[in-house]
Amino acid sequence: MASSAIVASLATSLSVSSSSSLSSILVFTKLGSATVPGFSSRLSFAVSPLCFSRRGRRIIMAHATLGLTKPAQIDPYKISFAAKEIEVVEWKGDILAVGVTEKDMAKDENSKFQNSILKKLDAQLGGLLSEASSEEDFTGKPGQSTVLRLPGLGSKRVGLIGLGQSASSPADFRSLGESVAAAAKAAQASNVAVALASSEGLSEQSKLTSASAIASGAVLGIYEDSRYKSESKKPVLKSVDILGLGTGPGIEKKLKYAEDVSSGVILGRELVNSPANVLTPAVLAEEASNIASTYSDVFSATILDAEKCKELKMGSYLGVAAASANPPHFIHLCYKPPGGPAKVKLGLVGKGLTFDSGGYNIKTGPGCSIELMKFDMGGSGAVLGAAKAIGQIKPPGVEVHFIVAACENMISGTGMRPGDIVTASNGKTIEVNNTDAEGRLTLADALVYACNQNVDKIIDLATLTGACIVALGPSIAGMFTPSDDLAKEVFAATEVSGEKLWRMPLEESYWESMKSGVADMVNTGGRQGGSITAALFLKQFVSDKVQWMHIDMAGPVWSDKKGGATGFGISTLVEWVLKNSS
Repeated sequence: MASSAIVASLATSLSVSSSSSLSSILVFTKLGSATVPGFSSRLSFAVSPLCFSRRGRRIIMAHATLGLTKPAQIDPYKISFAAKEIEVVEWKGDILAVGVTEKDMAKDENSKFQNSILKKLDAQLGGLLSEASSEEDFTGKPGQSTVLRLPGLGSKRVGLIGLGQSASSPADFRSLGESVAAAAKAAQASNVAVALASSEGLSEQSKLTSASAIASGAVLGIYEDSRYKSESKKPVLKSVDILGLGTGPGIEKKLKYAEDVSSGVILGRELVNSPANVLTPAVLAEEASNIASTYSDVFSATILDAEKCKELKMGSYLGVAAASANPPHFIHLCYKPPGGPAKVKLGLVGKGLTFDSGGYNIKTGPGCSIELMKFDMGGSGAVLGAAKAIGQIKPPGVEVHFIVAACENMISGTGMRPGDIVTASNGKTIEVNNTDAEGRLTLADALVYACNQNVDKIIDLATLTGACIVALGPSIAGMFTPSDDLAKEVFAATEVSGEKLWRMPLEESYWESMKSGVADMVNTGGRQGGSITAALFLKQFVSDKVQWMHIDMAGPVWSDKKGGATGFGISTLVEWVLKNSS
């Protein structure tokens, strides 16, 4: 097929914005990968898995994936949320779930509840609730739950969900939502209600935030990624009523916000969960283009091919990509707000290694986790998940650039070797002393590109170092920034998202270990302080005029317990963008 025909075909299928020149769209004849389509975006929330159709049209690929694997086409399922002010004893449905603290479970000398809501429920049930909770040794500790089928209420079952000594953070209420979802799955419940035993002390704003967190937890808790299983069960949960936290436009807006962000988190999880034989750089670029076409009123997409990246002198990025049969795709989505100019420009840069073999410094031995290196694009999953959510929310007054240098780090005769020197697009030279420190090489050119968009602030996210996992464990991401103001902004966003970040030092004296005798720098220092020297490396490619933050999410990108991606970072990014919105 002639190049012009391929470009025309791509322009039609990807629906790329007219602001993107066709010369910047990757042209290739061997796709060698399955296509991942866009997601459904509905006002009522739909969990819509990545599948192989878009807008009702079948995507026909010229070549099958390695192993002939493609994700199953699963119809979206919807969960509707409603905020109601009714007595818990009057609610009718499958499960009434009550979030209780340890204090709420206190009983008097007659072994009866003192909490007013639990007292009402117990009275309606003839004392069976207090009796059963004692027999089950349920004390309200975090992680505890008990679901009882007792006669006497409009609900078929009553569940008590432990919140610990107190519950005040979004993470507490998101956990409550997840526990409710687990109970609904176990009981095959189609409608549930959630109430708090003690909500009197919550401010009106706290009630809104709590309702939003409960809704997010329920959506993400009920969701299962079954696209690659031969058989899957569709959840039966259809509706969730949130009782006692208010009604009206304010809480409805917060519930809609929770749904939008959750849809972005699910996209991020599915991207990271997808195996490297399905989610190639081409497919990741296709998914980005789908976001732009779905929300074409606010998004444009530019996908750069290797030749265009060569013109932009991205030698650091192209050096990593050189060994792979799957060509690199440099992704740039631009969000422009409706109804007026932007007062602030933001850049979100995500590491996009769809597979990392380590290159010639191949990952070997126990603990190398090479079988999990599909998640080395977790930063790009976070960035594109945030893009999907932003496309639905449409915040005013802020322009956002979503940037991913997507490629694979493989081994071949054309690949980058230890000792090679690559030149980044800002002219700085890098001696590659370890091909398994490749993510920072791709981010170098991505950060230069982001700065060239004249942004005011940049956050990059990457599964960058094992050293950060050693330092902070599996559930906390490392935050590196020279800007106290930017750190405050992101910490404020995490207060809403509930995600855990810890600010790490940028110790400039450690840069000595990164100096090369033959180039401007090496790409790795010693073992000590590895996450710090990695952040210092990235800093070399950021303009002094731009506020910049690096988030090393190598730990929380994946849950060993659940055996899947977490969607980490998406909620925080969305909240940060909104805080910068007018």
